[in-house]
Amino acid sequence: MIRQMTREEIPACVDIIRRSFKTVADEYGITQENAPRFTAFATDEDRLYYQADNEHRLMYVYEQDGRLCGYYSLLFQENNECELNNLSVLPEYRHKGIGKKLLEHARSVSKENGCISINLGIVEENKRLRQWYEQNGAVHLGTKKFDFFPFTCGFMKIEL
Repeated sequence: MIRQMTREEIPACVDIIRRSFKTVADEYGITQENAPRFTAFATDEDRLYYQADNEHRLMYVYEQDGRLCGYYSLLFQENNECELNNLSVLPEYRHKGIGKKLLEHARSVSKENGCISINLGIVEENKRLRQWYEQNGAVHLGTKKFDFFPFTCGFMKIEL
């Protein structure tokens, strides 16, 4: 079941995000030392409270058998676009279609809120993730290398 997150669930959502992104960090050699701003290390309760209270992000959770196991948020941008952030599924719940359900939900919520497209960023070296997004309608727009990350950031867009 997908539903809006409650404030009381922020600690659980931080855990989902950190654990989910940590598998990517481990696979691609991303560490607290070489990328302290990477999602697996930089996400904390204060950040999610700020995003909820000051950026007015819509935040959703996926709950299965009474356990939160997935999360995403939407940040509304200019030009009727939104940004998908932190789409996450706990490792032990992966490959069961939860990520796809979360992405479809994000599309629906984005449309309902007047968005014409969804922007998102990925670790470019993660070819499986890029392929997954492409199979689900995203188009790769390009890349950018930031000094503070040991990987390349890939940028994608889903037209609604």
